[in-house]
Amino acid sequence: MRLEEYWGVGPKTADKLETELGVPDAVDAIESANVRALVDAGISRGRATRILRRANGGEGMDALATDDARAVYKELVALAADYAVTPGAADRIRVRTPLTDRDAMRERLDDVEAARETWAGLDGEAKQAVLDTFDGHDDAGDTQRAAVETALALQNGVSDDSGVFAAVTTLDRDALEDAAEALRHLTGDGVAAGADAKLDRLHERASDLERLERDTFDVLEDVRSQGVEGTDEFREAFVQYVASEAGVEPRRVRNAMAADAADAADFVSTTLRALADDVREDEQDRENEVAAELRGAISNAREEVDAAVAAVSDLAVDVSLARFAEAHDLTRPDFVDADAIAVENARNLSLAADGGDVQPVTYAVGDHSLDPPNGDRVTVLTGANSGGKTTLLETLCQVAVLAAMGLPVPADRAELGPVDAIVFHRRHASFNAGVLEATLNSVVPPLTEGDRTLMLVDEFEAITEPGSAADLLHGLVTLTVDEQALGVFVTHLADDLEPLPDVARTDGIFAEGLSQDLDLLVDYQPRFGTVGKSTPEFIVSRLVADAGDRAERAGYETLARAVGEEAVQRTLADAEWSE
Repeated sequence: MRLEEYWGVGPKTADKLETELGVPDAVDAIESANVRALVDAGISRGRATRILRRANGGEGMDALATDDARAVYKELVALAADYAVTPGAADRIRVRTPLTDRDAMRERLDDVEAARETWAGLDGEAKQAVLDTFDGHDDAGDTQRAAVETALALQNGVSDDSGVFAAVTTLDRDALEDAAEALRHLTGDGVAAGADAKLDRLHERASDLERLERDTFDVLEDVRSQGVEGTDEFREAFVQYVASEAGVEPRRVRNAMAADAADAADFVSTTLRALADDVREDEQDRENEVAAELRGAISNAREEVDAAVAAVSDLAVDVSLARFAEAHDLTRPDFVDADAIAVENARNLSLAADGGDVQPVTYAVGDHSLDPPNGDRVTVLTGANSGGKTTLLETLCQVAVLAAMGLPVPADRAELGPVDAIVFHRRHASFNAGVLEATLNSVVPPLTEGDRTLMLVDEFEAITEPGSAADLLHGLVTLTVDEQALGVFVTHLADDLEPLPDVARTDGIFAEGLSQDLDLLVDYQPRFGTVGKSTPEFIVSRLVADAGDRAERAGYETLARAVGEEAVQRTLADAEWSE
């Protein structure tokens, strides 16, 4: 297969991968979603992630029909990756994409649920031991040796061999220990020190001989200092000196003596060089023997080694997702056959991750069994400024995306029908004709081309003048109903959309006033079948109260008269604000 057939792999990227990895290994890295291999080959992490997402989940990525839907997806995988126990697990989470097969979604959910149950069953000390073990795995690098040593450490640290740890704890410990010993000593550069005593001695002798050769004149002086007379005495003294300094047998020194040296210095240098070469040759022969023995030990344990590599990699992802699910109290969604998205006490993960106080919200559209009204294919969500309407849309998008990825969702209960395309459109304030055209091009084709589309559209009126916006939005609501899709549309133009189709419902979010600190008090739970109010008097009240000087205050008071001075004063009184 040509590398350029993969999405995102152009000629330059293909050349780099071919040069660094070779085509077969590059294809294997892409097909196995190996981010690290591509990064090590010189591809940026972001680009490698995008390539692997498309290569391993292109259809699921296509279901994210708008830039805003894809932005929610990227934020979710980044958030989940924050709980990864190894960089490799974080990479695998970042390339996990939505699925198109519901059985595959259920299988992923089964895995996450099993991992969460196992993780929750560990006490704090055991959890920390597991995290420390994976930290050690990271320090050792993503290698066979790291995987085997991690498996052994987990066998020591996790007493319970049930649950997701069983894939590691049930491996043959003796085989893993033999393999670990061999893998520690067999490196990319050869055989490491400590693998074989004879090999270590040969290496030490060769190093000593090379050192003596470098110090030829020092050797010559040391030998002569013994008071030797004549060539024969010098030669014998030299033999004994080298045998003592380098641990070489005298016979071997004599056999290596130079026969036709020009002088004493040449004799010493030539002899030491020949002797070092001879010992290095023995060292290489012994290293080859030891390496063969080590490879044999690894080969004998090959089945357990391969199982450890796969099990540790999968376990790292499982534990990471279990930590993510536990940290945010995520719940398994129910997949239903009817067209629906319904949530009970749903929480926005982005707000929760930032440490904010999140009010759970219950909401639904379609046919479901939860408490909100049932059967409406479209809802029009209205209400207070800063009332959480956009946050609710984003929360529904998060639930839909997480469920499609086979991950639990931030709600006490959730029901989801089949979804082929998620159209999430955030408010983009601009009257530019290009923005309107681009928006229509992004939201209409998925609606008309898909079988089951989820429309989540925020303040569509912000991209054109109010009159035209109301007409277009009414048409979009009607089209959503006609295409048998589901939709939630946030707008301030609810009155201009009447009459709505029979299967459409209007809901409202209400502000309840200002606190003593002039913070807007909002009940983020929508009221079903009710048009919400924008309540500008609350905003103007705050501006009046916060005015920095008399002129500024007078200006805001003019606005107060425009929206209803009595309402503003009542709001200030309710907030117990006094001049």
